[in-house]
Amino acid sequence: MKELKHDLLTSKYTEVFHEEGFKHNAPHYFEVMPVISVTDKNGGDGTLAKIHFQEGPIKECGVNGVCNEDLIAMVICRLEHFQKSEWSCRENAIAISKLEEALLWLRKRTMGREQRGVEGTSEK
Repeated sequence: MKELKHDLLTSKYTEVFHEEGFKHNAPHYFEVMPVISVTDKNGGDGTLAKIHFQEGPIKECGVNGVCNEDLIAMVICRLEHFQKSEWSCRENAIAISKLEEALLWLRKRTMGREQRGVEGTSEK
């Protein structure tokens, strides 16, 4: 596993890792680990989350992981609930708008692929 690095990503509390040697042009498996070493109560390794994204086109490989849109929708849901609480803030509202914009662009991509008859395949 290789640590995910990004200028805006902090590793103050957690670190994100992704697989190496992946197929289909991008990593599909990610793990989130706490910076402070812990083990869970059931004897696990302390991994906070294991995310497995869709590997390959659905029509060729079947549904075998989560989609980018799934994770974006989860973050929108969390932020919307924060906005209904005492933790409501301008930054959350802007983040929701930008995440919704990201979903729109991903949906536009899918609609274009549907119109070309290549959605769910490895064809361009």
